[in-house]
Amino acid sequence: MNLSKRPDDMQRITNSKLAEAFIADQIAAIKAQVGDNKVLLALSGGVDSSVVAALLNLAIGKQLVSVHVNTGLMRKGESEEVIEVFRDQLDVNLVYVDAAKRFLNALEGVADPEEKRKIIGAEFIRVFEEEARKLDDIAYLAQGTIYPDILESDSVKAHHNVGGLPDDMHFELVEPVRLLYKDEVRMVGSTLDLPYRMVNRQPFPGPGLGVRCLGAITQDRLDAVRESDAILTEEVYRNRSENEIWQYFTVIPDFRTTGVKDGKRVYEWPVIIRAVNSVDAMEASIPPIPHTMLNRITRRILEEVPGVCRVLYDLSPKPPSTIEWE
Repeated sequence: MNLSKRPDDMQRITNSKLAEAFIADQIAAIKAQVGDNKVLLALSGGVDSSVVAALLNLAIGKQLVSVHVNTGLMRKGESEEVIEVFRDQLDVNLVYVDAAKRFLNALEGVADPEEKRKIIGAEFIRVFEEEARKLDDIAYLAQGTIYPDILESDSVKAHHNVGGLPDDMHFELVEPVRLLYKDEVRMVGSTLDLPYRMVNRQPFPGPGLGVRCLGAITQDRLDAVRESDAILTEEVYRNRSENEIWQYFTVIPDFRTTGVKDGKRVYEWPVIIRAVNSVDAMEASIPPIPHTMLNRITRRILEEVPGVCRVLYDLSPKPPSTIEWE
């Protein structure tokens, strides 16, 4: 359960039969690790934590308490959607914590991306510790950590749920999908009969928009990246391109650029559009997006997002670039 390296002979999960075997093995492993104890699950609503929720529900049922933390770094309408799906539709025991001010205060003035990730990771743990104390000091914390998180934390960047965890954490981790790649997690999710939109949801980094608002986070840029990301998502769905692009999002860097609005000079933010195709998140290519679609996205961002006067399109594959900018 806590292995940090994927065994060389571990077979990739490429079909439902292999996924069923993995599910059976993990249910047994979770039961053996947890016993009769309760488990707190960090539920973001993304595919990784959703699959973990389903596995834990099968393994331990009512011993599971899921916690969704609104960090203030979520996409537009994301926390509301998580509540609707998990609490209202799937009847999951869900605790909602609005910690937006807490996270943003902790990140104030912090520009280094590794430091941001560690602060976010530490704050997550502190919130979960506080919630655990309200529930008779739960000793286990479940996370949707996957194998690329571990690989990149070793050599590229610390993920908040791996290298960003505090040393004095009081939880034992339960991470049933930590040795899987993203495509394998989706296969397991499909085999578990999770909703299609949940299994195929856009990948979203644990630190959220905190690593898409580059440098020290400011409220105006955070608002702008959230609004521009929502426009991009709307237009992808409008053009029925959601199944043709693996991941898409916007980024706002920590510098301004000169523009002209209403005949006057302005000095505002650029928005960077990022779109990639990948299978396991270890490599990524750039999908072709029609210029008519890009033009519409650009026009809407410039017209609807305050403080923005330029839109750029990132054409860099992984490697040498990473998918996220920070």
